[in-house]
Amino acid sequence: MKPLTITSRLEVYESLDEIPPAIQDLMKSAIKVRDNAYAPYSLFKVGAALLLDNDEIVVGSNQENASYPSGLCAERTAVFAAGAQYPGSHILKIAISAKSMKHKVVSPVPPCGACRQALVEYEVKQEEPIEIYFMGETGKVVKAESVKDLLPLVFDNSCL
Repeated sequence: MKPLTITSRLEVYESLDEIPPAIQDLMKSAIKVRDNAYAPYSLFKVGAALLLDNDEIVVGSNQENASYPSGLCAERTAVFAAGAQYPGSHILKIAISAKSMKHKVVSPVPPCGACRQALVEYEVKQEEPIEIYFMGETGKVVKAESVKDLLPLVFDNSCL
């Protein structure tokens, strides 16, 4: 047996005001689109905004369905829209913000496992990392340099 140690390095900012202005603008896009979420079941609204290498910003919000597996998270809504609208572009950064209609979300909310897998697919395809910034409704903002910092043992096309 040989041990395997996996580490991730994340940056934590105390508030939105501490991140670079361009990222603040991207996060504000995520916060704005968060209000477009259709979340009558979970009452948990998420917004995502992607910055592409062509300077386009593509946004998405979670869209629920009474048949839960039929809904789609904000991150995948935005990523798939970017893939459909700008198939040759690379995703440089993604900003994510989450808000509950039941209580105030002050802790950063990272992408779920399914969204991490969808994001890593694009990161592997474009052969360059995607920076991820995530937060709750208010409070701290966490930055990961790559999806692989959140999903270190990736399942990608090399596994097939």
